[in-house]
Amino acid sequence: MSQLRNPDDIPAVPTDAEVRVRFAPSPTGTPHVGLIRTALFNWGWARHTGGKMIFRVEDTDAKRDSEESYHQLLDAMEWMGIDWDEGVEVSGPHEPYRQSQRGEIYQEAIQKLKDGGFIYPSYTTAEETEARHKAAGRDQKLGYDGYDRHLTEEQIAEFEAEGRKPVWRLRMPDHDLSFTDTVRGVINFSAGSVADFVVVRADGSPLYTLVNPLDDALMGITHVLRGEDLLSSTPRQIALYRALYAVGIADFQPTFGHLPYVMGDGNKKLSKRDPQSSLFNHRDNGFIREGLLNYLALLGWSLSADEDIFTPEEFVENFDIHNVLANPARFDEKKAIAINGTHIRRLEAEDFRNRLIPYLQDRDLVGDELTDRENEILTQAAPLVQERVHLLGEAADMLAFLFTETVEVEQAAMKGMPQNLVEVLTAAENVLSDLETWELESIESALRTALIDELELKPRHAFGPVRTAVSGRKVSPPLFESLVIMGPETALERIAQFKTDQS
Repeated sequence: MSQLRNPDDIPAVPTDAEVRVRFAPSPTGTPHVGLIRTALFNWGWARHTGGKMIFRVEDTDAKRDSEESYHQLLDAMEWMGIDWDEGVEVSGPHEPYRQSQRGEIYQEAIQKLKDGGFIYPSYTTAEETEARHKAAGRDQKLGYDGYDRHLTEEQIAEFEAEGRKPVWRLRMPDHDLSFTDTVRGVINFSAGSVADFVVVRADGSPLYTLVNPLDDALMGITHVLRGEDLLSSTPRQIALYRALYAVGIADFQPTFGHLPYVMGDGNKKLSKRDPQSSLFNHRDNGFIREGLLNYLALLGWSLSADEDIFTPEEFVENFDIHNVLANPARFDEKKAIAINGTHIRRLEAEDFRNRLIPYLQDRDLVGDELTDRENEILTQAAPLVQERVHLLGEAADMLAFLFTETVEVEQAAMKGMPQNLVEVLTAAENVLSDLETWELESIESALRTALIDELELKPRHAFGPVRTAVSGRKVSPPLFESLVIMGPETALERIAQFKTDQS
């Protein structure tokens, strides 16, 4: 092989290098908000600097990876509006971008590391390592002790004769390893704190511990921005970059930035089993992309001390990885919902209307294609709730009564009804039946005259029964506007039916 370079000479990322970041998830389970926050920060840094975003899938664990999860990742990225310049589905100069398809590339690199002496065969078992620790009076759980580092040819021959197949381990440097984390500053790992670790299985297949930094090196990744939970593996990555530099594969050591934990209730790390952790749960409940992106960006970063609301464009314009905080960030669902509500109110009326359609469809209120009447109802009704909701799901629930033939009265809606409920409903029914024109002003005037002026009811007792009769809810879009949209026939039928049910 060509002349080896000194691993100690590995340079940092050149100051004039184009920023190249990567999002490299494993396709296991449904997308987690912490994972998507990592994708968001990588995307934000690439877009802010005019660099490149690479989307690579690390799918070498056949037992855990699935195509379903892979497509869920694509769905999540598309919905969040996090696009990429190279990677799965879009190709690029370093394809393929799925590790399961890069086997030949890895074998070439493994051979170079073997030839350079940076990885060595290890034959001894975990039980033998524990026995050596015990014999020396050490903790038996200390892990690998470096026994195979200096095996003689005779010892190797003996192991081979026994039919043993070695794994291959990286020789960790005999000196401290340190790096400057963009989030946490200078971090040092003492010599000997990380044991020589396995990079190739006994069957010759590479482990994640090798292919992750190898792909980063081959793809020219300048910034490795990932979760804090991976910080402890960084000395392994640095040691591998040094070896890859020595054998001519890596050109530099990338800059690392370890993003803060996303915490759940009780200041515990947000678990995949927690409903708050599922990106799709939030989408199904009615978060919009702008609102959730805004909130996820606040999990470790802020636009300014007194500014929590910003657009995706403002995020890109202002995001700086060096301003990410190291402290854990708690996922506060109430704050997330409030921020989402602000973004819903910022939507153009037609945009808001159209975003409601999937939620109406999910509740079987409309079909795959809206009828002319359903389109008319939605166009008229959507503006009535846009200022009142924080989630699109809430809006669909509030409008449901306009898309059904009958309504089921909620139990909560019956609380606080006036004692003369039937009398109120009769008065409303009579006055609405006599209307010559079914218009907002005439409906409101007639009901106010009949229920407030003549029956001397307070507005809550006057209009609450009518609201519940036509919507089945205690809280609904504005009553008079709803009656206009509903039309006289449906409105009067519902009032009559509700009155019958109460008699």
